[in-house]
Amino acid sequence: MAKSSRKLDELAALLERTGGDPERIEAVRRTQKFRRTWLELAEFLCQIRRKRTYERWGFSDFHAYCNDELTLKRATVDKLTMSYATLQSHAPQVLKRDGVARQIPSYEAIDYFAKAREDVAANDTASARAKKAGDTELEELGRAVFESAEPVRELRKRFDPVFFPQPKAAVELSALNQASSAAKRLAQILPEIRGLPDKQVRRLEAELGDLRTTLDDLALPLKEKLERKKKRDAAARERTKAEAG
Repeated sequence: MAKSSRKLDELAALLERTGGDPERIEAVRRTQKFRRTWLELAEFLCQIRRKRTYERWGFSDFHAYCNDELTLKRATVDKLTMSYATLQSHAPQVLKRDGVARQIPSYEAIDYFAKAREDVAANDTASARAKKAGDTELEELGRAVFESAEPVRELRKRFDPVFFPQPKAAVELSALNQASSAAKRLAQILPEIRGLPDKQVRRLEAELGDLRTTLDDLALPLKEKLERKKKRDAAARERTKAEAG
C-alpha cells in the first residue's frame, strides 16, 4: 500500500473514532476514492475552498490543508478544481453521469481543454480567419473530451500540433539535445569495446567532448529564446484571465 493511502486510512479511522468533523471525514473519504472517481473529490474541494471550512480544522491556507492532510499536491488540486469549474461552464451535462453508463472524462483531459481554450483566447495577434479556425478546432477538441472521453495521451497526439505547436527554436533545441545525448552515450561505450586501440579511444572521447561543448553553445541562445517566449505566453494568459474576471 502506498504511504499516502496508508496515511489517509489511518486519518479516517482516527477522525471517526474521535468524533471528527463530518465534513472533514468526508473530504478524506473522497480522497481515498480519488482513483475511482475524481469528480466527487473535485466538487468537495471546491466546496471546502468556497466555504473556507479548512480554517475550522486549523489550516490557514487551502493548499496547505490539501497537501498536509489529503496528501494532494498543489498542481493536482489546481487541475481538479479548474477541471470541475470547466465542466460547470462548458459541459454541465457531464456532471450528471454516473461513470458507468457514460464515461466521465479524466481531469487531465479537461485540464488540457481548458489550457487550449486559454491559448485560443490569448492569441491576440491571430487574424479573424485564424481565430475562427481555432474555434472550430476547439469545438472538435470539446467533443473528443466531453463526448468521447478520450484519454489525454490521445488528445496530445491529435491536438498538440493545432493548439500547442512547437516553435522552431524548440525543434532545433530538441535536435541539439538528442545529438548531445548520443555523443555522451558513445563516449561512455567506447572504452568497453574490445579491440579499439587506447589511443583511438582517447582521441574520439576528446572529439566527442568538444562536440558536446559546441552543441551546448548552440543550445544556450535557443533556451533563452524559449524562456522569453514562455514568459510572454504566461503574461498573455494572465491578461486573459484578468479580462475575463
